[in-house]
Amino acid sequence: MEYLLIWRKLFLPSVELNPALLPLDWLLGTWESDEPGEGCFPTIKPFRYTETLNFSHVGQPVINFMFNAFHAETKKPLHRECGFIRMQPGTNRVAFIIAQNSGSLVEIEEGELTAQQLNLHSQSLARTSFAREPYVQQISRVFQLRPDGRLEQTVSMATDNQALMQHLHITYRRSS
Repeated sequence: MEYLLIWRKLFLPSVELNPALLPLDWLLGTWESDEPGEGCFPTIKPFRYTETLNFSHVGQPVINFMFNAFHAETKKPLHRECGFIRMQPGTNRVAFIIAQNSGSLVEIEEGELTAQQLNLHSQSLARTSFAREPYVQQISRVFQLRPDGRLEQTVSMATDNQALMQHLHITYRRSS
């Protein structure tokens, strides 16, 4: 991660945030879980995880992001998501375009930004032909910047055989 930050400073000129993204400037930077988050779902054993989020931009009207999660005890990689965030100009409508490292799910989540809370719901899910069942059918995600400066994320999920329920919850502190 440090190498990437050094490379950016050396080779990418400092650019101003596109004005369309000013309402989301509170997300920018690197966030690290301050204590392990919790994950659960009826089809898996409950688990604890740590995660690093990176939100960046290059002056275009999109925010680039990468999320990296690790098992809290073993430190083994668990999950990685990357993608882009766009705002519909002149509105509080936001879209997340997300690809997961499992190679089996790509999402488009849309929602609204209210102050420093982002509520997103899946609009489109696509999966590979060899994705494992049960298939994810719905995702909801909430990001909220808390008054103490910490970022909180809650992810809910529904599958073929399970109604929408909370799957993940974690808080982060800004590290850069």
